[in-house]
Amino acid sequence: MVVLTGAGMSAESGIATFRGAGGLWEGYNITEVASPEGWKKNPQLVLDFYNQRRREVGRCQPNPGHRLLAKWEESFSVQIITQNIDDLHERAGSKNVLHLHGEIIKGRSTLNPDYQINIGYEDILLGDLCPRGNQLRPHIVWFGEAVPEMLPAIEMVKGADILLVVGTSMEVYPAASLVNYAKPNAPIYLVDPNESHIEGPRFKHIVLNASDGLSEMETELKKMGWL
Repeated sequence: MVVLTGAGMSAESGIATFRGAGGLWEGYNITEVASPEGWKKNPQLVLDFYNQRRREVGRCQPNPGHRLLAKWEESFSVQIITQNIDDLHERAGSKNVLHLHGEIIKGRSTLNPDYQINIGYEDILLGDLCPRGNQLRPHIVWFGEAVPEMLPAIEMVKGADILLVVGTSMEVYPAASLVNYAKPNAPIYLVDPNESHIEGPRFKHIVLNASDGLSEMETELKKMGWL
């Protein structure tokens, strides 16, 4: 099974979503805190924004949905592709997690994206440098930047016997295009309380939040003989 998770997966843990009413963007212009241009203009503002996000993630805990996905690994292969930048999947026990949009608990060199360092829930400050003397920045894919993990994610989806999408509108590209790479005979399940534009005979929409929907999905897997 390949699982694609979005903001709704972590919302139940208390991590605010970037979109919609009450989202993290309120009070901020997206280009100010999540773009290369914003970083060049005011790196202190960007660091402050993500330092606050990092502290919030550190205070949150995995929810029952995270723990269910980790438990399923005891019975079959589960590969997770997440659009989320938190580490809640890993803290719940999931072993195979690919982060499309980066990881909040890591910093990286401004000039060498291959230099990454795990900083946990600590702040990144102006003057924190990589070994070559370049400022550290959040290890986050900003708007206008390439998504380096997209190709590995596509290969994972191509190999899925079941594709499960949890807590995402599937409207943000390039991540939204991943469902197009599923095998023709692979069923696609969506767990999300909102309407979906995904259609087709092999598609099933479980109209519930992440934890409740994954609990229902577990019942479905038992009927299929996976559990």
